[in-house]
Amino acid sequence: MKIVIVGAGEVGYHIASRLAVENKDVVVIDRNPDALRRVSDSLDVQVVDGSGGSPLALEAAGVREADILLAVTDSDETNLLACLMADIMSRSTKKLIRLRDADYDRYHEALQAKAPHIDTIINPEIEVVRTIDRLMSVPGAVDVGEFAEGRVKFVGIQLEENTRLAGIRLMDIPGIIGEQQILIAAVVRNEKLIIPRGKDKLLPGDLIYFISEEGMLMETLKIFNKRAKAIHHAMIVGGGRVGIRLAKLLAKKNIHAKILEKSEKRCDILAQELDKAVVLCGDGSDQVLLEEENVKGMDVVVTLTDDEETNILTSLLVKRLGAPKVITKIRKFSYFPLMLAIGMEQVVNTRLSAINSILQHIRKGKVLSAISIKGEEAEVIEAVALETSEIVGKPLQKLSFPKGALVACIIRGEKVIIPKGDSVIEPDDRVIIFAMRNAIPKVERILAVKLEYF
Repeated sequence: MKIVIVGAGEVGYHIASRLAVENKDVVVIDRNPDALRRVSDSLDVQVVDGSGGSPLALEAAGVREADILLAVTDSDETNLLACLMADIMSRSTKKLIRLRDADYDRYHEALQAKAPHIDTIINPEIEVVRTIDRLMSVPGAVDVGEFAEGRVKFVGIQLEENTRLAGIRLMDIPGIIGEQQILIAAVVRNEKLIIPRGKDKLLPGDLIYFISEEGMLMETLKIFNKRAKAIHHAMIVGGGRVGIRLAKLLAKKNIHAKILEKSEKRCDILAQELDKAVVLCGDGSDQVLLEEENVKGMDVVVTLTDDEETNILTSLLVKRLGAPKVITKIRKFSYFPLMLAIGMEQVVNTRLSAINSILQHIRKGKVLSAISIKGEEAEVIEAVALETSEIVGKPLQKLSFPKGALVACIIRGEKVIIPKGDSVIEPDDRVIIFAMRNAIPKVERILAVKLEYF
């Protein structure tokens, strides 16, 4: 598979990094020499110096032979021009674009139906608001993914010392929780991601990823001493594009929201666009202001300014002031491990949200969705098993599945199955597969060759 990536920024770099490890033919186009140098020095990919909208640069990158064009620069206009030129030069190339400006929201369908005939439009701001919404709805969750239209949840949660599963071997869990089913797919311990086996113990401080049917999620969370609390009042620090999108979503859910924004000009815009939210002009990191606005009485505080250091410091401050739930937006991937170390468990990143959306459209086979776990170390992939597959009709324990990968869930019609060794995949089942990074190419080959008609 050949993929041309327009844009060597954080999204372009990390997508290229992921695909290069999987031995795909990747070419990156950018006019920033420093960004190109970072790519060429760190990754085994080709680079082209030029504008992504230039036909000469696209020609040099081999767009005519490319299976996919990814337009992910920081400029919506450059991304659109790159897709338009690719559409003229190679109609068979699948085009994926990142469009961030809300002005384009109403034109998504037109851009897909007409020139430049874009196959997939991804707005990372919409995706990150969805991520925030999921984190708000699952108490204590560090990470939440959804499959099968939300019927299956993939949840990451910190194991506390006083929970009944602390110090318990996986094989002994059924005897403790009874008939309730739970599949623990992965554990992050001391920054290392592992797939636990039956004799492995769960330890306090572990970040545990488990699969749960939506209807059983709250009961499963009770096992970890996490209980649902309705969200009635929210505070948003930062009234930028993500902040205003989140405020509109909260209004639809009848959640009372306050927005703190420093810019008077931006406050005027917010006041005009938001009917229900309370707009306050002030510094969200001002302790006096936060106390005056009863930050400890908020059910959740979300820090969404354009400055991640401000977001981090504000999150620490509001947590110290008594806010029970804090969600922090950061930009740098390298900050993720640090956030957990300083007690900030719920973190969102617009670029990571974009990457997750892009991955499902790059994967071969009948892939419906893909979610990154712990940066780039693993993925959870949802795919359809067709009748031609060799994994259909056999007990899972007899399948030759790649090391570092496991079938975490089987969805058959309306039925959600937490698989065991004797479970059998049937044609048209949806399968959710957890795969470590080094196992992804093998899983992808199975999905491409065995799960899909040609």
